Amino acid sequence: MGWIETSGGYAVALDGTRVLCRNAAGRTLKQVPSKLKDDTEVVRLRQLAEWLERHERECREQVDTWLVRSLPVPVALLARVWPDPAWRSVLRDLVVAPVAADGSADTARAGFLRDADPVRGLGIVDLDGDSVRLDPAEVGTVLIPHPVLLEDLAELREFAAELGVEQGAEQLFREVWRRPEPAEDAPEGASAQDWRAYANGKFAQLRHATTRAVSLGYRVRGGYAVCPLVEGGRQLEAAYWVGDDYPDGETLTGSLEWRDAAGRRLPPGEVGPVAWSEGERMAALVYAGRVVENDEEGAL
Repeated sequence: MGWIETSGGYAVALDGTRVLCRNAAGRTLKQVPSKLKDDTEVVRLRQLAEWLERHERECREQVDTWLVRSLPVPVALLARVWPDPAWRSVLRDLVVAPVAADGSADTARAGFLRDADPVRGLGIVDLDGDSVRLDPAEVGTVLIPHPVLLEDLAELREFAAELGVEQGAEQLFREVWRRPEPAEDAPEGASAQDWRAYANGKFAQLRHATTRAVSLGYRVRGGYAVCPLVEGGRQLEAAYWVGDDYPDGETLTGSLEWRDAAGRRLPPGEVGPVAWSEGERMAALVYAGRVVENDEEGAL
């Protein structure tokens, strides 16, 4: 954006989401002078900067939803939003894969997204390092696979580093948790609500736990931090107990569980890899904000 003349010989411009100001001598100032804070052009640019920041955040949140819920994304939609710098910055270099006949990601044809065109389709760098095109006549939708679904994830991360990949959304370098194999002596029918790896996390006040959960993008309902999910076309949610007593009172976290759309608690065998990983991710992030009483506990 070019410089816009304003009062007192000053000029203002927008650099990304930052308002710049230069004086009559043409020198760029460290900040906009306080006497210009109510200037019409300065106010307009600041409002535009706020809108751009909100738009960029909404783009990231939408892409994160596609990834976490394994939602198919039309190639035509990607081509439509690609010219927008905010969309392009969050989509570029994400691993995308054509949707297979069974609705899963065809990871054998996956690659890093580099271009999206309504006529030529998607331009990707495949996992062999070759630049190829996904023909829109053949590939109508793609998935942005959750990293827990990607084979040889460690090698793929190394390859991404070699390519200089910097993803605008958390995908390849998103932490993943895998469902543990059931213990041989586990009671038959043991359910997911018995997963207590993140139980007994102490918060001095319940509102500290709930505020942390909300700030991380999760909902809080009925004493639980909740993460809505879709896996295999089925709606479900991960729920982590944070407490439902007085907001100013102390609380201890409890079990992590998974539920279907009807509210039925799911046994571990019915929890898919993405739902398990994202449920543990939520619990781990909230649990990390607990009161740590000594160095030994903090190291756990």
